[in-house]
Amino acid sequence: MGRGKIVIRRIDNSTSRQVTFSKRRSGLLKKAKELAILCDAEVGVIIFSSTSKLYDFASSSLKTVIERYNKVKEEHHQQANPTSEVKFWKREAAMLRQQLQNLQENHRQMMGEELSGLGVKDLQNLENQLEMGLRGVRMRKDQILTDEIQELNRKGNLIHQENVELYKKVNLIRQENLELYKKVYGSKAANGTNNTNLLPNSLSIGEDPNAPVHLQLCQPQQQNYENRATKLG
Repeated sequence: MGRGKIVIRRIDNSTSRQVTFSKRRSGLLKKAKELAILCDAEVGVIIFSSTSKLYDFASSSLKTVIERYNKVKEEHHQQANPTSEVKFWKREAAMLRQQLQNLQENHRQMMGEELSGLGVKDLQNLENQLEMGLRGVRMRKDQILTDEIQELNRKGNLIHQENVELYKKVNLIRQENLELYKKVYGSKAANGTNNTNLLPNSLSIGEDPNAPVHLQLCQPQQQNYENRATKLG
């Protein structure tokens, strides 16, 4: 035998009314939760009992749901009423002008202007803001300088490595020249003949190959030119 149809009207018995309220309230909140999970909907439920006790449920945040509801309701109202839309945009423009005025006033105060209307507490807050901003600027400047110093050190190390490689190549060339010199003049050196005068720009056998290379320009012999000039005369 099925249940009879319940007449929807106020229950006179307070006890039955309270029991029905508890059961249906739990079922309503349960259905709202299931609807939010199953359908990915944003749901908000607010219930006040006859004794002014609050029961609520929200899928995300009840404040967010209410703000969204008010915003959507206002948009629908503006679309339905052009006069309200004009008033809305006028109000938005007034708010933007006020924000711009506040920003300009704060900027002038940051620059040390128009401080006559500020009290000691306001000046203290302004000073704290300036110190925080100055601290941030200094930290950023120090970071940039540190990065530049590190970059210069890196480039200096690379140049030093290149110099070391070039020095090794010069020494290698000197070793090769020394070996060639020994091969060409080795027999004469063995007979005790001094061959260093034969190659004025060459290396001596006993010279340290690891010593730095010193290059020097030689002036032409003036006496030979004078003798030739005398002969020609």
